[in-house]
Amino acid sequence: MTNNIISNKRQLFDTWAPSYDWTFPTIIYQAIHQRLLTKVELSETANVLDLGCGTGRLLDRLATKFPELRGTGLDLSSQMVRIARQKKRHRPRLIFLEGNVESLPFTENQFDAVFNTISFLHYPHPEQVLSEVKRVLTPDGRFYLVDITVRNDLNCQILANSPARAKFYSPKQREQLGDAAGLLCLGHYYLLGPVLLTIFTKPT
Repeated sequence: MTNNIISNKRQLFDTWAPSYDWTFPTIIYQAIHQRLLTKVELSETANVLDLGCGTGRLLDRLATKFPELRGTGLDLSSQMVRIARQKKRHRPRLIFLEGNVESLPFTENQFDAVFNTISFLHYPHPEQVLSEVKRVLTPDGRFYLVDITVRNDLNCQILANSPARAKFYSPKQREQLGDAAGLLCLGHYYLLGPVLLTIFTKPT
């Protein structure tokens, strides 16, 4: 069942990739990214990872703001990765790889920060994703989770009619997931409507 979900999501985003940067949601993402950047704290030479990087827009904005930053983008969709690579922005500081967030192809303590923007809602096993995030983060590293939220503590809300089978989590549910993975929640910040940034850190 899980393999079918992943395959369907990959196909969905492979199909969307050629027009992704020209669709209406991109305007929304730009506003979200701009507000996210006001909350980001990084060293000048930080090494960062963007999960569900799409066509690389967030990494591009991070690399512009932090001229010595190095970044890796990971996406399930080979077509999203292909388009991100074609842009050739900030190379060789930015690289893009195809992969599954539930099994990250990176070593322990590799990244100073991990970003995940409007992608967490697609993951069938969020607890495994957070466990992997904790593994690849350096001690005191930050995880910036940005996604649509629900404002109550009811069970995870499922968008039943969505082909993407999206799941939304309340702030408390995010904290519980993070705590189970060994990540400490530093705070929640609404960026745009129901889009919530939750910042986690990996304790030393």
